[in-house]
Amino acid sequence: MEHKINIDKFLDDHGKIMQLPQKQTIRMAALCYLAEKFESDRNYTEKEVNSICEEWHTFGDYFILRRELIDNGLLCREPNGSRYWKPKN
Repeated sequence: MEHKINIDKFLDDHGKIMQLPQKQTIRMAALCYLAEKFESDRNYTEKEVNSICEEWHTFGDYFILRRELIDNGLLCREPNGSRYWKPKN
C-alpha cells in the first residue's frame, strides 16, 4: 500500500518509527507503515508481534504499537492473545 501521507519526519535513517504522530491521519499512516512489516496469510505469536514492533521503532514502547495496530484493525488477535494475524484487505 502506498502512503499518501508523508511520514518521513517520524522515521529515522533506518526507517524505524521514532515517535507516534499525534495527528490521527498521520498516526494511521505510520501504523499502516508498521503493518506492512507483517506478512498476510501467516499467524504470529504475541512474542513475534512484539519482536517486529520492537524492531521497527526507537522509542521503547512496543506495547502501544501492538495495541494501536489491533485497535485500528491492522492486526487481529484471538481474545486470549494466543494468535495474531494480519486481516485480509
